[in-house]
Amino acid sequence: MNHFLNQIINHPLPDNQYYKDVYNKRQIVIHHTVSNGNAKNVINWWQKQKERIGTAFVIDREGVIHKAFSSAHWAHHLGTKEINNTILNKQSIGIELCSWGSLKFKNDKYFSSTNVEVPIEEVTTYDYPFRGIRYYQKYTDKQLESLKFLLQYLCETYKIPKTYIPEMWEISKSALRGDKGIFTHVSYRKDKSDCHPQKELVEFLKSI
Repeated sequence: MNHFLNQIINHPLPDNQYYKDVYNKRQIVIHHTVSNGNAKNVINWWQKQKERIGTAFVIDREGVIHKAFSSAHWAHHLGTKEINNTILNKQSIGIELCSWGSLKFKNDKYFSSTNVEVPIEEVTTYDYPFRGIRYYQKYTDKQLESLKFLLQYLCETYKIPKTYIPEMWEISKSALRGDKGIFTHVSYRKDKSDCHPQKELVEFLKSI
């Protein structure tokens, strides 16, 4: 565990870009960025948003964990239309995985939403479309290794159960109620596809 703790890089958001209020954490929410592998660019983009949008951690494609602010604090990262949206944000810790996410297939090639070509070896294909989409950029082994460490560390720190919740891949009443656990952005919103249920991700979530 110390190996990962020593490798966390601080890229702090300015104080006015998140909230330093401390709330009891009940949930961890996994996202992906819909961007390239540069975590620093993701955090820099958040600095331009007035709404105090961000997550505590961003994991780049090499598995390096970048911290934007303390996990004890909070920023907006869910964007639900529920009346308890602000409370859900306060009580959850967001983690972003750098990934282009959903891909388009054309002319025998795969492209991001911004028309960046993604090599075929980085593509995972679903027999049955996930959130209406068959092709996604894979999360890397290094990312998943770092994510596993981070989930274990945060769950132990905040007494959040690590039990695998199958409904995390669809709208989840448990997530929207604020029940304790690990969820994904798709647990809260029908218009999101982060994260997608990549086999390797599902397997380690079941094992922790």
